[in-house]
Amino acid sequence: MRGVVSSLVLATGLFGSMVVTGCVQVPTEKQGVVDLRPRMAFRVPEGNNTLMDARVSVDGLEVGKVGDYLDGKSALRVLGGNHVVRVFDNGKVFVDEKVYLGDGVDRTFLVK
Repeated sequence: MRGVVSSLVLATGLFGSMVVTGCVQVPTEKQGVVDLRPRMAFRVPEGNNTLMDARVSVDGLEVGKVGDYLDGKSALRVLGGNHVVRVFDNGKVFVDEKVYLGDGVDRTFLVK
């Protein structure tokens, strides 16, 4: 009887270790955040590098230079809604527009 019991214990031990050492794949979940805020960028005519230093303001708040937000390279994210966009330099105004930008909208302004 001892031989049967020890064989049973040995078999249970082998079976138990096979279950424990089995391949287990942990479920994964990928999460991300989508930013749908409108974006605005600026385009200047080729060869006119002086406009790259023109200042940009949105709703009266200066946010940087035209060169900081070039079309195809970077963009300025704003909240959806009505905005007043101005581009100016040395007393000259190159862009002065009131625009509505909804979620997911990209708008490029031509500075000339």
